[in-house]
Amino acid sequence: MKNFMDDKDFLLSTKTGERLFHDYAEDLPILDYHCHISPKEIWEDKSFSSITEVWLGGDHYKWRLMRACGVDERYITGNAPAREKFQEWAKTLERCIGNPVYEWSHLELKRFFGYEGHLCPETAEEVWQLANRKLATPEFSCRNLIRRSNVRLICTTDDPADSLEWHKKIAADSSFDVQVVPAMRPDKALGIEKEGFGAYVKRLSEVAGMPIASFRDFKRALSKRLDLFAEMGCKASDHALDYVVDVPATDEELEEVFSARVAGKVVSEGDILKYKAAFMKFVAAEYVRLDWAMQIHLGCKRDNNTTMFKELGPDTGYDCIRNGQKAADLADFLNGANETSGLPKTILYSLDPNDTTMIDTVMQCFQQAPVAGKLQNGSAWWFNDSELGMRAQLSTLANEGVLGTFVGMLTDSRSFLSYPRHEYFRRVLCGLLGEWVEDGKYPDDPKALSRIVRDISYNNAVRYFGFDLEEQ
Repeated sequence: MKNFMDDKDFLLSTKTGERLFHDYAEDLPILDYHCHISPKEIWEDKSFSSITEVWLGGDHYKWRLMRACGVDERYITGNAPAREKFQEWAKTLERCIGNPVYEWSHLELKRFFGYEGHLCPETAEEVWQLANRKLATPEFSCRNLIRRSNVRLICTTDDPADSLEWHKKIAADSSFDVQVVPAMRPDKALGIEKEGFGAYVKRLSEVAGMPIASFRDFKRALSKRLDLFAEMGCKASDHALDYVVDVPATDEELEEVFSARVAGKVVSEGDILKYKAAFMKFVAAEYVRLDWAMQIHLGCKRDNNTTMFKELGPDTGYDCIRNGQKAADLADFLNGANETSGLPKTILYSLDPNDTTMIDTVMQCFQQAPVAGKLQNGSAWWFNDSELGMRAQLSTLANEGVLGTFVGMLTDSRSFLSYPRHEYFRRVLCGLLGEWVEDGKYPDDPKALSRIVRDISYNNAVRYFGFDLEEQ
């Protein structure tokens, strides 16, 4: 029997997999090209009052599990004392056998706090005391948590109307040697159907320093903001879409839809889709101009529990998979953008695991030199972010495309303790490759395997995004 989450063979079922991980992947740095951590907290070098704050403060993965165990909301997002919330989490976690959050949580306890046991109701006080004692020291501030995780660069998630003041302050601070750059996330600009769209247009007008009286003006204002992001080191955008569509519209139709929504009028679902298709083609052309990568996260149905949305707002654990992305729509959108302006580097993430093979086959139609893997099937995302999900994503990509060009893992988290997810991914990757080698499906060629592991774990992302980082 293997030891619980043994550092040598956890997720590694073969000697070859162990060798690949420990010799080539384990010590590589991290390029976190998509996350949701706060640049303000990085600038302030925030310290945390307790493990409850840093672990449970904004983690809807954990909140969902606690609700599924019947925990009262007072101990999840409510005003219960931090120690009591932690005890309820310990009770919950014990029951989560087979869930990736169980494994992530214990990796974080091992890597940051040196705890080799397992968290349960009986050990909660021990873990509470150990973690909080360390969190009270300067070595466990935000910046030092990033440093000790061997992170070289972080891309945060930022609206086009954001001031980027925290990025400017971090960039001017020579005492912090980790690059922190914005990644542009224009969900509010895309979400024409959302309440408050008109107010957002007004805000963008103010920060761009120009009047916005038309969709044409709106696009010009966005271009100005993109240029500012580029000056701050931005190399990527990110878009949250229900699904990708390709709906043609004339300039006159788009102006009418835009003006109607700015005025607060209701527009049809068809007009909303016309706007979104046109918006995405516009930004795709901008990303070609700036040489940015376009990330698209699709297939999520958000805020399903209306009662709790009214109480807690978005991103609180009430989202699910939305199926229905049509291959024809995705292919037609990519083709239309390619015909209009050329395609930017594009990473596609679907929350529906049934989309994986479809995405792999569609994207191969648009691969183009000189970028290796110009179109990417992004790492297993959200509900797929597990050993099974990662193995499925990696295996399908290998079957339908070129695994060796994959840009690998991202953190996609609001927690400064989430970086062991990269170790988790690398163990899964090396475990899978090791099995293929020992099954005789690939030669036991150390030089070739070293390149593949190092590239997927780090180097491909450095090359793909074009960040000023040394390859490993």
